Amino acid sequence: MPILAREASIYSGITIAEYYRDMGYNVAIMADSTSRWAEALREISGRLEEMPGEEGYPAYLASRLAEYYSRAGNIKTLGNDDREGSITVLSAISPPGGDFSEPVTRNTLRLAKVFWALDFNLAHRRHYPAINWFMSYSEYMSFLEDWFLRIDRDSQRLCSDARALLREEEELKEIVALIGADILGDKQRGVFEVAKMLKEYFLLQSAYHPVDVYCPIQKTYKMLRTLLKF
Repeated sequence: MPILAREASIYSGITIAEYYRDMGYNVAIMADSTSRWAEALREISGRLEEMPGEEGYPAYLASRLAEYYSRAGNIKTLGNDDREGSITVLSAISPPGGDFSEPVTRNTLRLAKVFWALDFNLAHRRHYPAINWFMSYSEYMSFLEDWFLRIDRDSQRLCSDARALLREEEELKEIVALIGADILGDKQRGVFEVAKMLKEYFLLQSAYHPVDVYCPIQKTYKMLRTLLKF
């Protein structure tokens, strides 16, 4: 794709999304990827002989990203108070070498409230979706807490316990790698077994399986509670 077309692509996409949002639709737009857009921006900036910023990107990279993401959200349309619309922006980032400290990733993380970190090691093990459960996060949990409590009053505790169990398993893996598995007691072996079931029976999913393709959230919490009680 030509450089100018790449640079204009996300603006064209968000403008079309705004058109349908103003008609009262809830629109989701996927930008794949903002890293390529930023590379085009860097090349255009270089040809214009502008002052480069970090890693050659223009100094206004952060403000351009902020302007783009600020166009997402809910609105009430002018001329009709009963008509509402929204835009949800999903952006893919392709950091070189998986370096999350590079400018595009770092500035995006400052703006985005939800982050799904794809893990190469999980994908290599055929664990899909290959979302790293330690690096991924959502800052909307406090806003959605009441809704989750209506679904299951123990929802927050179950999620916290599952994360704590997976983190404990990672710490035990480091000990086993240094000393060996023979020193583990029954409790530590139980942590390994439950963490394995949590990964294989709960986190591992297949979009082609009739059960995995859709699961009601009530069933999800019941499965999680059953695994943690094991």
